[in-house]
Amino acid sequence: MRITIYQGAATPPTTAEITIVIDVIRAFTLAHYAFLQGVNRICLAETVTQAFQIKQKNPEYLLAGEEGGYAIKGFDLDNSPYHLQKQTISGKTLVLKTTNGVRAALNSLSSDHLFVTGLTNARQTADFIRDRMAGENEKKIHIIASHPDGDDDLACAEYIKDTLENTHAVSVRDMKERIINSQAAEKFFDERNTAFTQEDIDHCIRELDTNFVMKVDKTTEIPMIERVKV
Repeated sequence: MRITIYQGAATPPTTAEITIVIDVIRAFTLAHYAFLQGVNRICLAETVTQAFQIKQKNPEYLLAGEEGGYAIKGFDLDNSPYHLQKQTISGKTLVLKTTNGVRAALNSLSSDHLFVTGLTNARQTADFIRDRMAGENEKKIHIIASHPDGDDDLACAEYIKDTLENTHAVSVRDMKERIINSQAAEKFFDERNTAFTQEDIDHCIRELDTNFVMKVDKTTEIPMIERVKV
């Protein structure tokens, strides 16, 4: 495997057979919990306008996400995995629009296989790719830490790279500490900022034992995250 880590949501300078896009706080953590709560699929919207257009054609869909970290007026859900736990969403389709994670995924569609994850499903994703997809060929793998300068996604990217290479050089404890102490996490611990809740970080740093990974279906008109059983 030839593994390269990139940081930020921009299109990588080269293409890869496999790309893993990371958004720990909070887009793909939210997506993981949504699937665990029974969501069927998650559409990736590039803009707020596109999200509303999708909703207009499909009134039963639920809009979720954020802009600049904040809830979007008119959306059904924000980007909080903690708040999501209180919602009944089984059987639904979500439309997700976020600042970094979704944008980075949409900018990586040229990859043959595109996966998304937060920390909650990071090991499962890395194990699946290493054991089922990488094979003996020198596959090129991109790991995208979607936050442009946040240590949260970068810490998770290094953890995934370590898992893919099976080197055991990255401590899970240290990685979680880096996420908690990252700039992206600061506002969640600020009690004066009621738009964010510390419980979201608690959800973001859990490793969950689930039987699926999240892969983007690029064949549809609107790219969609779907569950792939492991």
